[in-house]
This record gives sequence, structure tokens and C-alpha cells, in this order.
Amino acid sequence: MRVSRVLSSIAGKWSVLVVMLLREQPRRFSELKHGVDGISQRMLTRTLRNLERDGLVTRTVTPSIPPRVDYALTELGHSLAEPIQTLGLWAFRHLAQIEAAQARYDAKAPSSES
Repeated sequence: MRVSRVLSSIAGKWSVLVVMLLREQPRRFSELKHGVDGISQRMLTRTLRNLERDGLVTRTVTPSIPPRVDYALTELGHSLAEPIQTLGLWAFRHLAQIEAAQARYDAKAPSSES
């Protein structure tokens, strides 16, 4: 399924966070690394490559010592940032309800699943 492949690529936790950081302005790799809490260098590299492959991010290398690499959203990437931001706002608005539901579920769930 082609749509499934696209959704799995863009809806991953790291992809969503990177897109949200880049929606404001282009950023260097180190800025992204510091802005995405908990991501490893390897996972950030993989995420950026996948976003670039999907046409959502551009990678610009400026010759210097050391080389400067900037990442920016493409027009397609900016169009993705809008629904991601809407989803994030929904999650923020409903966070207390979701946490309460999780606590209720966890309280009645057996200690080990069978």
C-alpha cells in the first residue's frame, strides 16, 4: 500500500518533531539535535534522510571549515506542518482526558497480559 508507506514515514515521532522545528526556520543539524529531546545522532540522520527522500526537507551544504549543513522544509514540507500542528494542538487540548483514561485503564488492567 503506497499510502501506508507515506504515512509511516511522515507520522513517526521523530519526523513530526523535526517538521515542527523546521516550520519556523531552517536549522543546522546540531540545532535539530538539541531541539528534539531524546533523539540520537543516528536516528536524526536517518529521519532527515527519509524526509529529504520524500521531498519534505532540503539539505544545503555551505563550503566552510567545518562544512555548514542546513535543513529546511520544502513547500511540500510546509504543507505537512499545518496538519501536524493541528494534531499537536488537539493532543495538547485533550491531554488531561487522555491521561485520565489511561489511568483508569491501567487501574483495572491485570498486572500481566496473557
